[in-house]
Amino acid sequence: MFIKQVSVFLENAKGTLKELTRVLGENEINLLALSIADTAGFGIIRCIVKSGDVDKSIEVLKENGYIAKANEVLCVGMPHKPMGLANILALIEESDISIEYSYSFCRSTLDDAVIIIRPSDKEKCAKILSDAGVHIISQQEVDKF
Repeated sequence: MFIKQVSVFLENAKGTLKELTRVLGENEINLLALSIADTAGFGIIRCIVKSGDVDKSIEVLKENGYIAKANEVLCVGMPHKPMGLANILALIEESDISIEYSYSFCRSTLDDAVIIIRPSDKEKCAKILSDAGVHIISQQEVDKF
């Protein structure tokens, strides 16, 4: 029900994102989705890779001096039309769950739009969305993208 996300702390300096992507690319790790959040001194890169590359990504990044970890997020499919996202967010808000962060997943073989969300209560959120008929995209489906 949940998918693995790789999170990396990255110095907020010129060239660091290029270097991070070079390290991953040279190790044959393909980024399926990417989000960048920054502050004055550092950024947090959140990315989705195929399940077989999660551990490899963490290992390669740590070997190259990065602070990296894996965690679980929800990958949600929704109608790719106006109100698609608003309706999903309404379900979550009505259940008193907050979204810690979210980003789009642009590469998909689905007709639907796809987003990554990190809810405050991922188990409850997954159940609510699933019970409402929302497509929760599995790690196996992501691996086919």
